[in-house]
Amino acid sequence: MARVALISDLHFDVNQVDPATVLPQQAAYLKAQNVALYLIAGDLTNHFNQSLAIVQQLQTLLAPAQVRFIAGNHDMLHDVSYAALETPLSPLYLHHQFYDLPGTNWRIIGNNGWYDYQYADNLPGRNFLAWKRAFWIDSTITQPMSDDERMDRVLIQIQAQLAQARRANKRVLLMTHFVPRREFIRYTADDRFWNMANALMGSPRLGQLAAAYQVPYVLFGHLHRHFWPQHLGAVTYLNQALGYHNRRLNEWDTPDFMTEWRHRLKIMTLS
Repeated sequence: MARVALISDLHFDVNQVDPATVLPQQAAYLKAQNVALYLIAGDLTNHFNQSLAIVQQLQTLLAPAQVRFIAGNHDMLHDVSYAALETPLSPLYLHHQFYDLPGTNWRIIGNNGWYDYQYADNLPGRNFLAWKRAFWIDSTITQPMSDDERMDRVLIQIQAQLAQARRANKRVLLMTHFVPRREFIRYTADDRFWNMANALMGSPRLGQLAAAYQVPYVLFGHLHRHFWPQHLGAVTYLNQALGYHNRRLNEWDTPDFMTEWRHRLKIMTLS
């Protein structure tokens, strides 16, 4: 039995939060909650090296409890290449890796994830790649393949890990950044920008794969809307995104970072 804490989309830099100030507070809170593992499903900052440094500092503060993270699209913007992201850059970086939770039969599988435009299939004939290059922050992320091919690779990686976990008789919590189910996508008649942006939210094929393997839990982020846990078939989906709070946009329910972090943090017991 172990206590696991889940969060995503902290955006320290966009939210103008000093990690040196809040990380000791977070570590103290997690220790008081007897958390054995802290999972961060991407988008810590806009620079991979900074995100990794934050996680490394948290690991030092939290030890012997463990910290693991994956990269969201924001973490991929600077300081890292696609090729590097596909390698085990740190023991704390869980993309295409897994962590077996001591004292339990649970395996945490991590994959950054990606998207394939299928959530915008209500807009036939649109050039989503051109729109992405013109309007979306991901336009600065280079990769040696198309978005659809990148998502194909994600699914191959995850399926191999799920099959391995099944052979090992492990229960799985899958951590990814992008959206795995259409039920979380918002379609509107009056917001052309976000209807186009839906193309870049994730892929329903990931949810189909999770359902096929009856994954008990999927943690994801990317969407900054606040959801209760969603039980869809045999799978429980958890989005614990914290989101933005600045002069232009406020997505928080509470007035300060640490209060919002505690509000959005999900702590669960895996046994």
